[in-house]
Amino acid sequence: MSVHDRTSAGAVAASVRSGETSAVAVAEAALARIAAYDAVQPQIWISRASREDVLAAARAVDARVAAGEDLPLAGVPFAVKDNIDVAGFETTAACPAFAYAPESDAGVIERLLAAGAVCVGKTNLDQFATGLNGTRSPYGIPRNASNLAYVSGGSSSGSSIAVAAGLVPFALGTDTAGSGRVPAAFNHLVGFKPTKGRWSTRGLVPACRTIDCITVFTHDTADARLVDRVVAGFDVADPFSKALADRALPVKRIGVPRRDQRVFFGDGESEYLYDRALETLAGLGEIVEIDMAPLLEAAQLLYGGPWVAERTAAMRDILARDPLAVDPTVRAVVEPGAAIAAVELFDGIYRMADLKRHADLLWGEIDLLAFPTTGTTYRVAEMLAAPVALNSNLGLYTNFVNLLDMAALAVPAGSRANATGFGITLIGPADTDCALLDAADAYLSAADLGPPPPLDLEGRMQTVKLAVVGAHLKDMPLHWQLTSRDAAFVGAFETAPTYRLYAMADSVPPKPALVHDEGGAPIKVEVYELGVAEFGSFTVDVPAPLAIGTVTLADGSSVKGFVAEPRALNGAEDITDLGGWRAYIASRA
Repeated sequence: MSVHDRTSAGAVAASVRSGETSAVAVAEAALARIAAYDAVQPQIWISRASREDVLAAARAVDARVAAGEDLPLAGVPFAVKDNIDVAGFETTAACPAFAYAPESDAGVIERLLAAGAVCVGKTNLDQFATGLNGTRSPYGIPRNASNLAYVSGGSSSGSSIAVAAGLVPFALGTDTAGSGRVPAAFNHLVGFKPTKGRWSTRGLVPACRTIDCITVFTHDTADARLVDRVVAGFDVADPFSKALADRALPVKRIGVPRRDQRVFFGDGESEYLYDRALETLAGLGEIVEIDMAPLLEAAQLLYGGPWVAERTAAMRDILARDPLAVDPTVRAVVEPGAAIAAVELFDGIYRMADLKRHADLLWGEIDLLAFPTTGTTYRVAEMLAAPVALNSNLGLYTNFVNLLDMAALAVPAGSRANATGFGITLIGPADTDCALLDAADAYLSAADLGPPPPLDLEGRMQTVKLAVVGAHLKDMPLHWQLTSRDAAFVGAFETAPTYRLYAMADSVPPKPALVHDEGGAPIKVEVYELGVAEFGSFTVDVPAPLAIGTVTLADGSSVKGFVAEPRALNGAEDITDLGGWRAYIASRA
């Protein structure tokens, strides 16, 4: 298990229906993959079906196929976030003191099992689905499948990793503020968040009951379509269910945040990948910059306004009976809701109606939105150190969607250097779910992203790419400072045409100063990769007036590199026209 297993649910079901394989054989293979990955991340699960129960369910599917039933998900193994009821499993919502044994399956589970799917277990989550990072669970912290140092995303953490690690072709999550989209982005997956009411939420432990959605993680849009065809539809037993409707969505005008409203929290790679995604989208329709301030105001009402009280209402019993059983960060988020008065709630409802009207009118100007799914990602250690602030950052582009009754589809849009995924989310009016899948197909076909990075099975070494421009180039006097730290040569590149290069005066050995200047030119550099500790020790040895900052390369990507303080230019010679330090050294010889 060294790479992502991108087995398709559709392909598995077709093979079982045709007799090419059996549901039992598929189940055996899934159980083997799950057992192998337990050596890496057993904490992605809260409970699992026994081997005997999985094989019994698979044998029942084989019997149904043999009897002539046409099962769209014949023998497909799947996992379920543990805030969704599955008969035979406890539902915990990642809180042992809350756990109960449901008498029946949730509405979506009924339909999946009827279609021939086989449930293998219940997955971990941010407790009570309160969080977007995956660290808020007493059952352990699921980590990013491609880099174990980083968060998986949440709250549907375990479900996303079960798919990303190739254990099952699809897994159910939930989404109130982005929980079905953020983990998809971080783990190179498709995260389908249907229109509110399109999928039944009967049997779901509520977070904010009026806006909760059950979602699915898949490797591709075809499987998201397949699951949607199986589970979508009216459920009379769910008071929030609605009749199925599909609206057309001609993709002519694509709304994106104004440049001054795009926030990436200092993550230059995410900004670069988003710009690259917009270049691809520009081939599909006109890019229209919009004012996203009203959308952000709506998002603020979810955690900074009266909608917090809806989370409190969902957890009132456990908060009254055993508050210490609730994760401290989750408790800090939801307890203030008890003090929200009805007047404040109604004021919030009225303001949300204003914002909803604004959003509805927005669809007269654009056909869909294409936002970053998140502006950045974080290491697990960083998230634990600042759990509220960093979690809030992850929801910047997601929190408003359900409040304003929009459909959304998170799709991959590239990989960061640390192997974590960057994604964009296509967002449309209610009932444009199928049209968003079509738009995603067009985008993914044009983007041609390639496969995701390999799985991280042991803890990926954390590295930093460093651009050197002068005395640290190969065969130059200070190159030993890189080789002594086992730096790996990545390649020779040029900077963006926004730099000037100077030969500093009285520098021993001779050294250049690289200075950002919009009127500059491309400068030749070499890029090396070092371990984080080695990079730190290298940085300590950099003498003033030089420093390590961020350098933009010609392709728009960013790496660490040498920059200079203003005093470095005292008496310096401008050598920009030579294009690089080697040419300058050659000219002196």
